[in-house]
Amino acid sequence: MDAFYQPDGHAFLATELTRGPWSDDAQHGGPPLALLGREIERAAGAGFVARFTAELLRSLPFGRYEVSAEVVRPGKRSQSVHATLALDGVPCARATALVLSEAPVELPARLPRPVLPRPDASQPYTFTFFRAPVGYHTAMELRVARGVWGSGAMAGWLRMRVPLVAGEEPSPLQRVLVAADAGNGVSAPLPLDQYLFINPDLTLHLHRRLRGPWVGLDGLTRVEPNGVGLAQAEVFDADGPVGRSLQSLLVSRRP
Repeated sequence: MDAFYQPDGHAFLATELTRGPWSDDAQHGGPPLALLGREIERAAGAGFVARFTAELLRSLPFGRYEVSAEVVRPGKRSQSVHATLALDGVPCARATALVLSEAPVELPARLPRPVLPRPDASQPYTFTFFRAPVGYHTAMELRVARGVWGSGAMAGWLRMRVPLVAGEEPSPLQRVLVAADAGNGVSAPLPLDQYLFINPDLTLHLHRRLRGPWVGLDGLTRVEPNGVGLAQAEVFDADGPVGRSLQSLLVSRRP
């Protein structure tokens, strides 16, 4: 296993490296979302994905997935692209992206930008809440930039150890999407061996392209007694912020 997915004709085979923490037989949300982002980039051309909104419609088991995308609203300066991820012809996830054109603009001196402690100055961390020996937690490297895991607020760096698709260099968007779905895990406020945090969606806003392999997430999660929560994270690279993510959460006790 040298990638999250192996190409199989026009489809993709999910490897065990996509395995998530909630079931040994289901994928983590990050790799499928990045696969949708890859297809959106191919449909949109050279444009910049400024907003990516996705819904995970059902559990994503290991299998052979087909991905499709189409431009539903073309435009010179902005366009909308829809993408669908399907298993055996049944849609499992879908995404909509707002794609903007980029052009240089002269700006006045910038205000100070927030930064995280750099990855090389951050402490390595091992995902402790995965039950299987192989999965997303072994395919990703994690470092704690600040805060304490389990407190509901933590900043961490994530880096892919393997490509999204075998034989391909991940794009900046793909790197962000693989990591961004882990925002609620980085900032979990309750023990994950006792509680489930299922996020059926992800909304990501970006204002520039990621630079380098590391994705920083400065996360904050709130949960309520009605079993609903919200995870938010500012997204960084080593030079500063690149965007922000939001995830709706379904919270419940583990059986």
